[in-house]
Amino acid sequence: MSKFLSSAAIAVVMMAGLGVAQAADVKEVQMLHWWTSGGEAAALNVLKQDLSKEGFAWKDVPVAGGGGDAAMTALKAMVAAGTYPTASQMLGYTVLDYAQAGVMGDLTETAKKEGWDKSVPAALQKFSVYDGKWVAAPVNVHSVNWLWINKAVMDKIGGTQPKTFDELIALLDKAKAAGVIPLALGGQNWQEATMFDSIVLSTGGPEFYKKAFNDLDEESLKSDTMKKSFDNLATIIKYVDPNFSGRDWNLATAMVIKGDALVQVMGDWAKGEFVAAKKTPDTDFLCYRFPGTDGSVVYNSDMFGMFNVPDDRKAAQVALATATLSKSFQSAFNVVKGSVPARTDVPDTDFDACGKKGIADLKAANEGGTLFGSLAQGYGAPPAIANAYKDVVSKFVHGQIKTSDEAVKQLVQAIDDAR
Repeated sequence: MSKFLSSAAIAVVMMAGLGVAQAADVKEVQMLHWWTSGGEAAALNVLKQDLSKEGFAWKDVPVAGGGGDAAMTALKAMVAAGTYPTASQMLGYTVLDYAQAGVMGDLTETAKKEGWDKSVPAALQKFSVYDGKWVAAPVNVHSVNWLWINKAVMDKIGGTQPKTFDELIALLDKAKAAGVIPLALGGQNWQEATMFDSIVLSTGGPEFYKKAFNDLDEESLKSDTMKKSFDNLATIIKYVDPNFSGRDWNLATAMVIKGDALVQVMGDWAKGEFVAAKKTPDTDFLCYRFPGTDGSVVYNSDMFGMFNVPDDRKAAQVALATATLSKSFQSAFNVVKGSVPARTDVPDTDFDACGKKGIADLKAANEGGTLFGSLAQGYGAPPAIANAYKDVVSKFVHGQIKTSDEAVKQLVQAIDDAR
């Protein structure tokens, strides 16, 4: 397992709870995750309560950081030391990396019993099944191409839903003229790249997005359309406040919730923060697809990767997996989290207006071939490529790359180097 270990990982592992993993109790579920914001913690509490009813104690191994990089560094150290958690929150290609390394458990018997192959979309099974074995339990489906808008501010400035990128810029101009921060953003590379996912889809359309960010087609990556996408990023980034650098995503969401900012471009986990703040869609906030992306869904999925724990800990692991993909949990959790269920047979009855739209959009995109993995969120390409992408986008946002032409050149080169 030495390929997973680094000096940084060794430093982080003490914070991540290595000693806890060594002293695992057979009736204890240990979960490594980065869900530490209010909305995220509330959603995770649904699962804790379900497992408590079955007699399993919950042991958090939380590592803060919305993109999950710190948590994955901690996980590398735990795996290298052979002290596996029961499960870890993971994204698609990371699951496959650990499965290839031979450290994941086997949930196939549980999956067959519960009929996961019939209810979990094929796009998710690509990442949760390895070599014919289920190694992860999908928790949800998030989509990133959303706008979250404070309705009171929108009404105050006389704004309407933007249908094109130019209309979005005009809306941001109205907010600026009214003395409101137009765009709430955290200056972290994963947030910036997540917004750029939507900009690229809006600028180039579904076929272009797939070629560039899922197929990694070099002609698309170095095209004038990609240059125009960077031009659009340069335009929109002018509407953030001067203090955006390093801001956590949930603090940017809070700016919109409080009315300090008009809009945030963020995945639908942002809705969990509105829900936690007792806000209601269409009354307190608005949810629109990023202009020019209606009909497409750029997705990621949180998964609970299950590790090859000792036999005396497997009952807890099976209980966790079964509870995670139960219809009741999938509904209750995703109502709170802001995402939509990872199985297609969960009714939308308990979901609010944004949740119902998310479920309908996912179904339509899945059936229409416009369901695309988010490059920024670990579902468009393997981690090395995603990290190269995030790095280039962030350097452009922060002025280290000066022009769109140079950004395109560096993006192509960075992805080529990471292949």
